[in-house]
Amino acid sequence: MTGLAVDASTQQVQRRTVRVLVLTQAVGAVGITIGIATASLLARDLSGSEAMSGLAQTAQVLGAAVISFLLAPVMARRGRRTGLVTGYLIGATGGLTAVLSGVVGSMALLLVGAVMLGAATAANSAARYAATDLATGEGRARSLSLVVWATTIGAVAGPNLTGPAGALADAVDIPELTGPFALGAGGMLLAALVVGTFLRPDPLLLAQQVAQQVTESERGSGMTGLPGLTGPTGGPGRGSSWSRAVGAVRERPVLGHAIAGLSLAHATMVGVMVMTPLHMEHGGAGLEVIGVVISGHVLGMFGFSPLVGWLADRLGRPQVLAAGGVILLVALGLCASAPTGMSWQVSGGLFLLGVGWSFSMVSASTMVAEHAPLEARTDVQGVSDLAMGLTAAVAGALAGVIVGIADYPGLALASLVLVVGVLGAAARAVLESSGTTRRAA
Repeated sequence: MTGLAVDASTQQVQRRTVRVLVLTQAVGAVGITIGIATASLLARDLSGSEAMSGLAQTAQVLGAAVISFLLAPVMARRGRRTGLVTGYLIGATGGLTAVLSGVVGSMALLLVGAVMLGAATAANSAARYAATDLATGEGRARSLSLVVWATTIGAVAGPNLTGPAGALADAVDIPELTGPFALGAGGMLLAALVVGTFLRPDPLLLAQQVAQQVTESERGSGMTGLPGLTGPTGGPGRGSSWSRAVGAVRERPVLGHAIAGLSLAHATMVGVMVMTPLHMEHGGAGLEVIGVVISGHVLGMFGFSPLVGWLADRLGRPQVLAAGGVILLVALGLCASAPTGMSWQVSGGLFLLGVGWSFSMVSASTMVAEHAPLEARTDVQGVSDLAMGLTAAVAGALAGVIVGIADYPGLALASLVLVVGVLGAAARAVLESSGTTRRAA
């Protein structure tokens, strides 16, 4: 098979892969987001303490981080399809466990279910990387961004299904606050069915096969290989998943800069976002007004992803990461000047916080997908999502402490330190990319 034939066939599979992942992401996001509105309320009721109401969300964030790392070797050996299906099935089991926690009145069981729900978040995160396995360099960021954009569908639809979920709970005689988890479990099962049925051939396994064919062809004829499908393959490689990821980062420092930029931008967004409803409520803003502001934030996070992907392909990934850092600076400035309650500063700041996150996430994730060697690709991506999740969990926990000491404006100003780190990572990535280009020349 010639290199041109391989390129044409794989790109046809790539287009199909992106379509399947867009549908999977949309359905899976519904299952993930539908329980957000009631998770803290259920935790409060089961624990009897408002101070513990945030534990369910924290457990889900930590679960997503750890399970992202654990799914990496599964995908390396069995492919994206197996890994994604596994994640969604564990997430659905977590949703049903959360329902059971409400039925029996167990806070501990809710936390177990929340950790398992993190698996669905991990699967949705891995889906964005699956969109890049067969993508060529000039379209890699756009492929990733389209899958990210599909999250908008679930993020908007999920919370709006809370009412019907309550009706479902009444119909099957379970606590009303567990209805969203029951409906969400159905969404995750549907996502598992879609990806398990239609994600064929598996993009990662096919990328490994194509890379092997190209390597053998190069040995015999000196061909240049298929753009975007570089690196030797034949399996996940030797050593543990962690050691392979660390080895890849040491060999290609740009990966470390990308992971740092991604993690710090995500921590900035999570830390400020989780405290915004409280800041608005203290000024007398009602739930409907707060909901509008959060909806604008979600729109900023996902709605412009295809445009961001196009910019990353045209201008360069590190440059768009730097732009994301600048947008985050503006967002934090607005939030720091926002009075309590509803204001144009807080609504504009939250919207730009989402846009800055989108610029940073799409560009940094594309760098991770682009520079990770094929034999350690899922390992690096798993470590990246692990770092992103753990950093966000720490930021979310510290945000409440900082607000208690310095109020909401103090939190926004303290978060500037994280954004300086994002800009530093972007600058180092630019220098690293320039050095790679010069060495290649």
